[in-house]
Amino acid sequence: MLGALTEKMRGLVSKLAGAKKLTAENISDAVSEVRLALLEADVNYGVAKTLIKRVKEKALGDEVIKAVTPGQQFIKIVHEELVSLMGGGEAELKLEGKPPVIMLCGLQGAGKTTHSAKLARYLKKKGLCKKPLLAACDLQRPAAIEQLLTLGQQIEIPVFSLPAEKDPIKVARHALEKAKKEDFDVLIVDTAGRLHIDEELMLQLEEIKKVLQPSEIIFVANATTGQDAVNSAAEFNKRMAITGSILTMLDGNARGGAAISIREVTGAPLKFEGIGEKVDDLQVFNPSSMAHRILGMGDTINLVKKAQEHISEEEAKNLEQKIRSATFTYEDYLKQIQAVKKMGSLKSLLGMLPGMSALKSLEIDEKEFFKIEAIILSMTPQERAESEELSVSRRKRIAKGSGTGMEDINKLVKSFKQAKQFFKNMPNMKNLEKMMGGSLWR
Repeated sequence: MLGALTEKMRGLVSKLAGAKKLTAENISDAVSEVRLALLEADVNYGVAKTLIKRVKEKALGDEVIKAVTPGQQFIKIVHEELVSLMGGGEAELKLEGKPPVIMLCGLQGAGKTTHSAKLARYLKKKGLCKKPLLAACDLQRPAAIEQLLTLGQQIEIPVFSLPAEKDPIKVARHALEKAKKEDFDVLIVDTAGRLHIDEELMLQLEEIKKVLQPSEIIFVANATTGQDAVNSAAEFNKRMAITGSILTMLDGNARGGAAISIREVTGAPLKFEGIGEKVDDLQVFNPSSMAHRILGMGDTINLVKKAQEHISEEEAKNLEQKIRSATFTYEDYLKQIQAVKKMGSLKSLLGMLPGMSALKSLEIDEKEFFKIEAIILSMTPQERAESEELSVSRRKRIAKGSGTGMEDINKLVKSFKQAKQFFKNMPNMKNLEKMMGGSLWR
């Protein structure tokens, strides 16, 4: 995602690298390149014009830092203005009412049904609610109710539906009654979409809004549709007064224009982004994170969030101590592999590191991780703790149990011993910490 836009932004730094300072001339050239990159990424013309104006004014002003290179100065300004354009900070959900009602709307194919379930899962996982209810009010798409019921069963969250009912307004009313009667603490409503905006759809949504009085009306936009998603968001906002947006399919081939444009066009913040097909693939939209990705700086903000979800501070400190003293074991290695697997694919995690986004296009064989995991799982607890030597007979047993060969076992044992030797012979760990700004694992 954002590949072409990111490459063009990176090119600006190298072009300005030879300049001794920012001048009206090189700023004008750089601004022209940014304008072209934004328009090619399907950014709304008016939004691109606003951003360019702000960047140019700031670059020519007195706010430019003198201690860095011209290229870095310019990119810093672009980053700041992108963050400002996309809302500045993370936007919180307003969960008001008894129960709070969140209504999802948008065009057909944007991912409303899937993201209704993702949002319910997210709220429950984060402890923002204990007992959510999903409501199937999309009666236009034949499989929508069945899809939501399947997703609800998968995430163990109940779904309210009236399969024989033809009026979504009645379904919405009954869903709200059920939520109140049975003390559900949030109601998430999936509504029908169309292939294009029409009067019938908007009138229907307006009536559902009157019945539900939602605290949040979230527009679900498919990022791959670019400018069309922005235009649709603007139209929905006129009629529904949306409170925010979810941008879906940001893991695909989106050009990025919708992410940059929607907030400025609607005035409503981007609240979430869909980053994959699984029910857990939903994260809070962070403008600074998106600006980093656009400028090829990686996505360390969300990488740290993922790590904190799966690796506790205590576990990180224990592992740090074991690495310092070279006393880590196969059991520690196994825990780290399993934690990384929960965080997502290795390819996607590499793409979140600064300067490593190009590696996402490489073919990375993640089967090696599964192979190592299988080998360690085939060891006894004593072998994993290295309290028993891995003799030839033990290695044969492990190979047979893990479905691997003796060469795989020998390779793992050799690399493991080399790693421990490396840390034993590394006396300057403290100096390395100081260079990195503190604890390696903080």
